[in-house]
Amino acid sequence: MYGRRDVLKTTAIAAAVLGAGRVSSALAAPATPYLNVVYTKDQPGKWAGKAASHAPEVTVKGSSVTVVTRHPMSAQHFIVRHTLVLEDGTAVGGTTFGPSDTAESSYVLPAGYKGKCSATSFCNQHDFWLTEFKV
Repeated sequence: MYGRRDVLKTTAIAAAVLGAGRVSSALAAPATPYLNVVYTKDQPGKWAGKAASHAPEVTVKGSSVTVVTRHPMSAQHFIVRHTLVLEDGTAVGGTTFGPSDTAESSYVLPAGYKGKCSATSFCNQHDFWLTEFKV
C-alpha cells in the first residue's frame, strides 16, 4: 500500500501534468490500459458505477471554490486528498484527509482569474478522479 508521501507525490505529479493541458480526456479514455490513471464522471474506466462517490463536485461563488467528494470515510477506504489546479498548472491548493474527516475543501482563486480549472480527488482504493470546470 502507498504511504502518505507516495500519495502526495503522485497527486502533485498528476496535478502538474493535468495543469499543463496534456491529460484531460486522453488519460481517462480506455484506449490504452496503462493510460487509465485519471478517471472522470463521464469516463470512469474500470470504476464504472463509482463516479457518484469519487468524482469531485465543485461549487464556485465569486473567487471561492468548494470541492466535495461524497464518499463514506473509514480506516480501510477513504478520500486521501483534494487538489485545485489552474489551467497553466498552478496549484491553488490541496487538502489531505484522514479516515475520520469529511472530504470537503475550500480554495480562493487568484484575483480576477478566468479560465479552466481542475479539481482532483484521490481515493485510496479507487484511484485519481478529475473534474474540470471554467470560471
